[in-house]
Amino acid sequence: MRILLVEDHQELSHWVARALRDARLTVETAGNGADADALLLTQEYGLVILDLSLPKMDGLEVLKRMRARGSKCPVLILTARGGLQDKVQGLNLGADDYLAKPFELAELEARVKALLRRSQGNESIILQCGQLSFDTVLRQFFYDGSALSLTPREYAVLEVLISRPGQAVPKEKLFDQVFALDDDANVDAIEIYIHRLRKKLDAVSQGKVAIVTLRGIGYLLEARA
Repeated sequence: MRILLVEDHQELSHWVARALRDARLTVETAGNGADADALLLTQEYGLVILDLSLPKMDGLEVLKRMRARGSKCPVLILTARGGLQDKVQGLNLGADDYLAKPFELAELEARVKALLRRSQGNESIILQCGQLSFDTVLRQFFYDGSALSLTPREYAVLEVLISRPGQAVPKEKLFDQVFALDDDANVDAIEIYIHRLRKKLDAVSQGKVAIVTLRGIGYLLEARA
């Protein structure tokens, strides 16, 4: 799940981004409102964490432009401007939640996960492919009830595939969902994680759950008899 964090305080941005990546989320960052607005014009995100006091373009203006374009992406306002008027204005413009600085990381992570679950239309979803399952609340993969040990990148690739049962996912789409724009990687890096995932899935399922390559189309997660 890819998140855009819009925060001009570099140390805080780094701290929050690292915590969310540790929670197996892909995070891109923007340090000002203009850059955030440009990204939101061309990229898809599962959530935006938005500061209000931003250089070049105020956070409320970024939010206003998002909603004017018809974007339904959840927005969590994260700001030191915790006054009632700012909160009401942000919510009226279409923000989904509001967290004032200073804050605890545990609360931020809980609010982020709640917004992501809500955007999926359910408070608790178990995605399934054969005996492979993904608990969207725990954000954990299991095979036949046993937790899988995956790296963050492997986890992100498998989350995209299991979220689209029976659908081939193009390599480029996987890359966009797994890597942030500022990552030093190219689209062929996906093949490395597909290879590693295949080995791990084969080890636990003996071939009963596999990632299939559809040449020229993409990758498909399927359960086999």
